[in-house]
Amino acid sequence: MSSKLRKLTELPHVDATLTYVAPMVERPRNYASEPPAGLPRSNTTPETHTVPIYDVRSIASEVSLDREGFAVLEQESAVCDFWDDDELRRIYYPETEAAIAKATGASRVFIFDHTRRRRVIGAQDGTAGLPRQPATRVHVDHTAKSGPQRVRDLLGDEAEELLRGRVQVINLWRPIRGPLHDAPLALCDASSVAQRDLVPADLVYANRIGETYAVTYNPDHRWFYARAMERNEALLIKCFDSLTDGKARFAPHTAFDDPTAPPDMLPRESIEIRSLVFHPA
Repeated sequence: MSSKLRKLTELPHVDATLTYVAPMVERPRNYASEPPAGLPRSNTTPETHTVPIYDVRSIASEVSLDREGFAVLEQESAVCDFWDDDELRRIYYPETEAAIAKATGASRVFIFDHTRRRRVIGAQDGTAGLPRQPATRVHVDHTAKSGPQRVRDLLGDEAEELLRGRVQVINLWRPIRGPLHDAPLALCDASSVAQRDLVPADLVYANRIGETYAVTYNPDHRWFYARAMERNEALLIKCFDSLTDGKARFAPHTAFDDPTAPPDMLPRESIEIRSLVFHPA
């Protein structure tokens, strides 16, 4: 952690259980939906560890995308219904592009995906007919390989020129309603993550195979969350950065069960926007 940040022991925290992947010889593989008959949803073995997760609120102005790999934003939205796709693309996409460009100084932001999640107790993510569920394993959405590949997949003839400059994949995540106590998002300080902790894994869709990072446990990992997030708050998460000069490149994250959450909490509803972020060469 940067010397600018307060000592962890001075921050409020919860002790919570996170799910990593156990070390394995075989390449990890996960299916985004129901796998072919006879195959498991995942060939990985979960490994749980109880860790302190520190409330970032009192130091939110000190954390940064380039050092810790995440940031906390106040961002009001004019969106009335986050479950309305037309309203999202008409209002929320431009709002988010502007917010990410301002936070990063980017010359261009290209939103390529959004995912809404609504917690259904006991449901597995990817179950047909149900909304997406909170992602409960420590992961990074892109890798050193799949980050540039997304540019090539989505931007065609422009891709190689864009890849000459700095390219990032940045998510903007927010609760659709608050205060959020159910399945909040934990973020790992990227500077506490060793490269050996990040394990390339296949994410199998019906029409393509993506690559993400599964994450193995390291006691050096430093975890943070923003307690009781409201609808006008958002998290920026760096999932890839083409720079290799010591800045944060990959920030692991996961939903977790907060043992201090009130028993009458609302089920989590959230939305994440995924974007390609470009800086000139």
